[in-house]
Amino acid sequence: MILKIIYQDDFLIAINKPHGLLVHRSGYASNANVFAVQELRNQIEQKVFPCHRLDRKTSGVLLFALDEDTNRKLQQQFASNSVQKKYLAIVRGFTNDKGIIDYSLTNDKGKTQNAITKYKTINQSEVDISFGKFNTSRYSLVEANPQTGRYHQIRKHFAHIMHPIIGDRPHGCNKQNKLFKEKFNMTTMMLHASEISFNHPHKNSVILIQADLHEEFKRTKALLDL
Repeated sequence: MILKIIYQDDFLIAINKPHGLLVHRSGYASNANVFAVQELRNQIEQKVFPCHRLDRKTSGVLLFALDEDTNRKLQQQFASNSVQKKYLAIVRGFTNDKGIIDYSLTNDKGKTQNAITKYKTINQSEVDISFGKFNTSRYSLVEANPQTGRYHQIRKHFAHIMHPIIGDRPHGCNKQNKLFKEKFNMTTMMLHASEISFNHPHKNSVILIQADLHEEFKRTKALLDL
């Protein structure tokens, strides 16, 4: 596997992570044997340190440090929520023009933590696909900006406001996911980390890194006229 490098300097490197690729070995997916950390390390023949995480099913910007000091400094920025992150998602239904989801989440250790996601609607469509008692189906393309970094935060938050992300399992709508699989042969989750910005820990300047949408996201977006 050749990973697409979208940013690189003497201290940092970022890739456009494919959907379905784990960042590193995890007990949640013991059957996996390919990981972004190892693949990138082998590709550039240098040790890398992941500065943050993306879900296996989430594609987009994934940032690595090339040394421990840079990693430590970036980890501090992520921990203080000073890193700006932008995600794109296709969700069921018509979302509000903009909104703030303030809904606490419980992690795998049973600890409840505050979680906030801001979002705005980019586009909406109503397509001639019957679903349940409705003759048509409605969808929204949204931009999400998580203000905190909780596990599966965006996925859980949109499910909470009854606008689950298309292709999300287990937080999404199983009936909607089945519809997309049968009608479009689409099983990919429609969540993409499109942009990240932060203060470079050594250059004292703001770095903006953007990642293009992958082909399945583009295909779904086109199918739904979003």
